[in-house]
Amino acid sequence: MDGKEVRGLSDEEIGAELKRLRARLFTLGTQAVTEKVEDNSQFTKVRRDIARLMTERTRRAAPTGPAPKAAPTKKAPTRTAGKAKTAAKAKK
Repeated sequence: MDGKEVRGLSDEEIGAELKRLRARLFTLGTQAVTEKVEDNSQFTKVRRDIARLMTERTRRAAPTGPAPKAAPTKKAPTRTAGKAKTAAKAKK
């Protein structure tokens, strides 16, 4: 499953596909414990498909419109008192 396919799914289809893939991942895990798995790359493929679906679901749930502006940050206070003491000691 690629990104184009995921974007073409409805919200209900994404939920159903997530449920199916999570069950498949569980089945693969139990097969790995009880018997030999034919293709170990299936773990990675299923996990990536789950991540694609979850990313699309999160993207759809995000608010649309312009991004909020970041609040201005405050600068850390400078330590001039310590420098003044050091300079005074150096003069002595």
